[in-house]
Amino acid sequence: MNILFLCTGNSCRSILAEATFNHLAPAGWRAMSAGSQPTGQVHPRSLALLAREGIDTAGYHSKSWEHLPVTPDLVITVCGSAAGETCPAYLGPVLRCHWGVDDPAHVTGSDAQIDAAFETAYRILRARIEAFLALPLDALQQDRARFSAELERIGILMA
Repeated sequence: MNILFLCTGNSCRSILAEATFNHLAPAGWRAMSAGSQPTGQVHPRSLALLAREGIDTAGYHSKSWEHLPVTPDLVITVCGSAAGETCPAYLGPVLRCHWGVDDPAHVTGSDAQIDAAFETAYRILRARIEAFLALPLDALQQDRARFSAELERIGILMA
């Protein structure tokens, strides 16, 4: 199954989710990420955080949803509500859900405060991904409605 983590800039949250999912995922499950308006670069704090967590960062880059290598089976939007952010709507015929996370790239303050915002975003996404991977995935692939409900529940309960 191919999962797309989607946001606007594809520099922080969607990259964190893609790398974390791929680090934890079972064989046959693969994540990718993209943005509707990619910034063109991955935020250095995202890469540093992933490296500290022991997650490989090679090959991750900011990219447009118009250049996906495969059509996703599932799209998870990770846009938050900070700064009136608008979340892009993927238009393909796929299962969709929303796991909103505020964008740490918009946080201002000391280095410690900014690092804490990146850490918070990562911890929220990792907890959701771990909950996702704990689901009975084989059974849920056969029941779209239940799969969708479980994904939405994860996004709501783990906010």
